[in-house]
Amino acid sequence: MSPAAPVGRKTLLILVSAIALPVIVALAVLAFAWPAARIAPRDLPLGVVESSVSEKTVLALEQAEPGAFTITLYGTDTAARDAMENREVYGALEPTASGLTVLTASAASPTVAQLIVQVGDTLAEKSAAHGTPLTVTSTDVVPSSSKDPRGIVISSALLPMTICSTIIASAIAILVGIRPAWRQVLTLAVVCSLTALSAYLIAQGYLGALPGRHLETWAALALTMFAMSSTVAGFVALFGPRGMGLGAVLLVFLGNPFSGVTSAPELLPKVVSEIGQLLPPGAAASLLRDTAYFDGHGPVAHLAVLIGWSLFGIVAIGIGHHSFIGHAARSTRGSHSPSVKLDEHVSESVLEERNAYVEQHSFVAEGSSGLPR
Repeated sequence: MSPAAPVGRKTLLILVSAIALPVIVALAVLAFAWPAARIAPRDLPLGVVESSVSEKTVLALEQAEPGAFTITLYGTDTAARDAMENREVYGALEPTASGLTVLTASAASPTVAQLIVQVGDTLAEKSAAHGTPLTVTSTDVVPSSSKDPRGIVISSALLPMTICSTIIASAIAILVGIRPAWRQVLTLAVVCSLTALSAYLIAQGYLGALPGRHLETWAALALTMFAMSSTVAGFVALFGPRGMGLGAVLLVFLGNPFSGVTSAPELLPKVVSEIGQLLPPGAAASLLRDTAYFDGHGPVAHLAVLIGWSLFGIVAIGIGHHSFIGHAARSTRGSHSPSVKLDEHVSESVLEERNAYVEQHSFVAEGSSGLPR
């Protein structure tokens, strides 16, 4: 190879890096910034308590922001509150001839709760402009923890949990290289359970941000971390170290910004919201709120997503370790083959030395037989 070849290859790598890295950074910024810049209600579930003026309220909502809300009528205030506690709607409006009561659930989303209050204020302003002043009052039916009134802890904890799940999978699958597949899955489960316990002790024990159903909330954290780490470990088993990058793109650069954890899924663009709720971070954010604040109501879809990704990770780990298409299986065979060849080589060497020794001593014995005694 000519001396110019390495130089040309290095130049090509520099050019590729100079183009690829800015593109990757731009895509990462776009993935996080674009959904946040397009926050607006899109078919947001909202209740309206029936009264003599409820039809006017519904009409005013539809005219003010078409497509912003999916409105459900409730016969009583109690029915509307029950729907909020069951995670059927984010809030409700209770209009009367002289006033408007705004019911919110800041535990579901502080951003949405603030939005619904603003909607109530806007309706009151329009009513006053038409000569019918309204008195607006608001009630937080399902409030966030008093120690975390803005719901910052859940939204702040999701990204480090995602990153740590990727690190756990990479450490177990690549650095330690635990084999066989069942032992790797068991190790992931144990480590994720213990890590979830430490996260829960910080989030609830120290910060007081996850006040309800302690065992279920810890289990939700453990399932979340296992779903993410097993997925990354599965990618590593199938594709090798490159699988870690694939897992990071899927969970960190798509799953987190598309999760809606800082606002609500219904405030994100439709496609983003649908993708985000099918990925572990989005399902985890909703599930944690279900268990910590809503007495376990509404978790079925979120549980199904996390269990589905967990099963995918387990199957991928198994295939990667036992199939010819898996990187882990190939690397395992490769690691065994040198020792086999070495054993064969050692056996041949020992046999050759033994034969040489026998031949040498046989020659000496034959020669000594002819010597005079």
